[in-house]
Amino acid sequence: MSPGVVFREASILDPKLGQLRPGCTVVVAEGRVREVSERPPSASAERVINLRGAVLMPGLIDCHVHVTAVSADVWGMAEWSPTYVAARAGQVLRGMLQRGFTTVRDVGGCDFGLARAVAEGYLEGPRVVFGGKMLSQTGGAGEWRGPGRVVFDPHYFAPTLATICDGVDEVRKAAREEIRRGAGHLKLYLSGAVDAPSDRVDATQFSLEEISAAVEEAEAANIYVAGHAYTSRAINRGLASGVRTIEHGNLMDSSSLPLFLEHGAYYVPTLVTYHALGQQGRALGVPEEALAKLPPVRAGGLRALELCHRAGVAIAYGSDLLAEMHAEQSFEFTLRAEVQPAADILRSATTVGAELLGMSGQVGEITEGALADLLVLDANPLQDVTVLSRPDRHLKLIMQGGRIVRDELAA
Repeated sequence: MSPGVVFREASILDPKLGQLRPGCTVVVAEGRVREVSERPPSASAERVINLRGAVLMPGLIDCHVHVTAVSADVWGMAEWSPTYVAARAGQVLRGMLQRGFTTVRDVGGCDFGLARAVAEGYLEGPRVVFGGKMLSQTGGAGEWRGPGRVVFDPHYFAPTLATICDGVDEVRKAAREEIRRGAGHLKLYLSGAVDAPSDRVDATQFSLEEISAAVEEAEAANIYVAGHAYTSRAINRGLASGVRTIEHGNLMDSSSLPLFLEHGAYYVPTLVTYHALGQQGRALGVPEEALAKLPPVRAGGLRALELCHRAGVAIAYGSDLLAEMHAEQSFEFTLRAEVQPAADILRSATTVGAELLGMSGQVGEITEGALADLLVLDANPLQDVTVLSRPDRHLKLIMQGGRIVRDELAA
């Protein structure tokens, strides 16, 4: 078997150690890393790339995206043709891959068809681990109806991001439906949301019995529940019930920290979405009632991140963007740099994300047998992690599954 690509004189970024390993050779064949060593390759290759000391790092992992959130008018989008939404989602996916994100976890909206289209190469984008539609109670954060509307269209291919279920039996049924369709996780709204017109950010949602029912169904299928929550009141109810990841968490206090550690749960902050909404939301037509919720949530994000960082909570990378704001996906690195060291931020977007997804050894690291998701940078992100916020300037090559999808080294 001849190698497809050999990288020589690479400075490999090891996220676990937070160090560069200089002078390395990496051999890629049949979509995987076949050899990592400090000696020349043992066989000829289709292409040899001499990096001359440039940084070779694993592809990035974003654990909170909505690839079908192609419009800031998410309420109006619910009435769109699903094929039209899928076409626009293709552009979102392509942009993510071009920013170096080779694996993403979609936590509401992406279905089995879109994930399959990417996996089979019909759409270019990151590997998608999808959860289907989010689960919301009536009047909850996934409620798309206006106050005068009675009927909610439950059709699976209506391009809403959530489905509505009330009571333990309906929650079980909704959970089982998503599992039947191949979901890699379930997503529950445990609290209100910034972009939801019918609820408060500090509200709690779903009863403890309903949350436990979803967790029980997920665990029976060997998957887990991700929980949207802002306040510790909502976070703690979820963690105590077995929810494995908390999304956002901007308004948490220290009472949540022991529960994260006790249950081995992950925290997925999404600072950049509030930054982008503040900068672009009004121009993109985000309703004023949603924008009015932003100030306390935006202000609390860094405080919550610092609390969890100091406590040793496992923190993954998330962005949670809509419409044109997807272009800000990489700016999360810059925002987190205000409170976290570069090595920890890099781990969040590589090894921690891989652990959360149950894909350790497959993604998020450059080791023999791993999928060949590789990035070449002209700068050292351990010295300045914000270089990843400028992929057009610093990202010189992107390889996903052994296939080069961006190459500025050949010029």
